[in-house]
Amino acid sequence: MTTSLREAIAKTAASIEELLAGRQPVCGLILGSGLNFYADTLEQQEILPYKELPHMKVSTATGHKGRFVLGRVPGTEVWVLCMQGRLHGYEGVSAQDVALPVWAMQAAGIDTLVTTNAVGALNPAFEVGSFCVMSDHINFTGRNPIAHPEGNLIAERFVPMLDAHDPQMRALLLDIAEREGVDVNEGVYLGLMGPNFETPAEVRLFASWGADTVAMSVVEEVIAARHVGMRVLGLSLVSNKACGIEGSDPNSDEVMDVAEKVKPEFTALMNGFLCELAHLQ
Repeated sequence: MTTSLREAIAKTAASIEELLAGRQPVCGLILGSGLNFYADTLEQQEILPYKELPHMKVSTATGHKGRFVLGRVPGTEVWVLCMQGRLHGYEGVSAQDVALPVWAMQAAGIDTLVTTNAVGALNPAFEVGSFCVMSDHINFTGRNPIAHPEGNLIAERFVPMLDAHDPQMRALLLDIAEREGVDVNEGVYLGLMGPNFETPAEVRLFASWGADTVAMSVVEEVIAARHVGMRVLGLSLVSNKACGIEGSDPNSDEVMDVAEKVKPEFTALMNGFLCELAHLQ
């Protein structure tokens, strides 16, 4: 018998609630390419692999471990539920498969989503190894998780996207970045389907639209989160210049290399942000 989308969300949420066991995470944190390491820095880790959840697909992207990790920010009582790896449309999964864990986290009582990824810089002022807070996004994947027969049964189908990327959380992260001395810009993100990197002609087009960064994830997660009323922050690691900019010819290896170099900065930034976010809740 086919399981409905709402049933899949409810059953996945029940497994997440069992993992939480009454603890309230400050947010759900999706860790993108090269950033999975952050979950390993947490204290009192408890792990739930995606493969143990019958309605979740398993991550196949390089460096994505494919599991939920519940843990505490070191030296604090701030809990966070990490997704150590995400699903991408280019892995052959549906937009609803990508959105399922977001909807399930919200159904399990988590009302804030922080989603991270690695991006190419369309804006020539953005340096490799810096970070960018998403002020807005362009969905160029050609897909939308709400475009489903059950979309209007999960929540209101027609979702307003003004301030989809929460202004208060963006300002908070920029304050933390200044305090920690971490290079963080703010800009518009453009999400592609992938898996091929963008062409130089596409890069010129996207930049003319006002996009500052480009990659192959996040937008479907943000749409799903806003669909059910979650607050959202998107944070990107600039792992390369977009194709053709300063002769750039991107590849997946440089993503991991750059992420390795900025581990201390990302850890300090995320620890500080999560602790301050907890004080606001």
